[in-house]
Amino acid sequence: MNADQTVVLVWDPATKTEHFVRRASFKAEAHDFGFLVPTPSKPDLAESGDVAFDTLVKITAPEIKYEKQPSAGCSSCFAMRTKGEALAVSPDKVNVLEEKRVAGFDASVLEATSSTALVGWLKEHGYAFSPEVEAWAKPYVDQGWKITALRVAKDGPDAGANAPATIAAASLRLSFKTDRPLFPYREPDTAKDAPKLDATTRMLRIFFVSTERYEGTIAADAPWVANVTWSNVLSAADRDRLVGELQLPAGTFPASWRLTEYEHYWPYRLAPADLYFAPSKNQGTAKRLPEIRYTANDLGGGDLVVMGLVLVPFVRRRKDPASTADRNENTQ
Repeated sequence: MNADQTVVLVWDPATKTEHFVRRASFKAEAHDFGFLVPTPSKPDLAESGDVAFDTLVKITAPEIKYEKQPSAGCSSCFAMRTKGEALAVSPDKVNVLEEKRVAGFDASVLEATSSTALVGWLKEHGYAFSPEVEAWAKPYVDQGWKITALRVAKDGPDAGANAPATIAAASLRLSFKTDRPLFPYREPDTAKDAPKLDATTRMLRIFFVSTERYEGTIAADAPWVANVTWSNVLSAADRDRLVGELQLPAGTFPASWRLTEYEHYWPYRLAPADLYFAPSKNQGTAKRLPEIRYTANDLGGGDLVVMGLVLVPFVRRRKDPASTADRNENTQ
């Protein structure tokens, strides 16, 4: 199942192209490890540089301000384990549109005639399967979506170890055509597996890039609750740098970039739909409140910087939702 995820979504409304770049960690018990990603059309798979994520973190980091010390003191794809043995082949049809090794994954892009056929393919190729997986896949298969199956061997103890492990996968880019930008938010019902894998909370961080500020929705009766921690137009220099670091193909991304960062504490429960994005009515900018670092009062020897942060220094996994919301100037 998914643990923390950081995702970059680059959406070009002119060409209807989405670049979905993910850096994620997972919880799994098996030595072999795989997951499925649904997309509305056949994706182009490529490795994407990890350094782009560090660049984005620096761009959206809070400003650091120094002040005198006061006298009184002072935030689908889904994961699935794979099985070692091959099982019976489903009689239904699955077309394998592409197979390749990319970013440390063995990838297969699949087109299935039914969710039963897809599960049959997973059985044959050693993936774990269940009625929940078949139910999850059915809406995508019925609409003609493609399913990309990816497998990676996790680092650490060999297959005989029983303890759960966290897996850090290399950054992978899926580029595809779609009428609306999306994040595959739906998952099978994995809540029953979370306790044994010590999976209680997870952070979904999305860096969304397009021509303007966007906002996400799931369904009218199930809004997507996320904090907008940063939103502004990127400079030409930052845009050009990220194009290179993300290794985007020429002509498939917007000329001007508006970056919006979201923090979402993703619950382990069933979602009614995927997450779609549309232009926001709020086109205002947003940023984190500054970090205040106090310096000692003048004792005759000049100012001495001391450890005393009002706000915790920016890291990829931030504080709880309430704290994050308190220090944002704009929230969704």
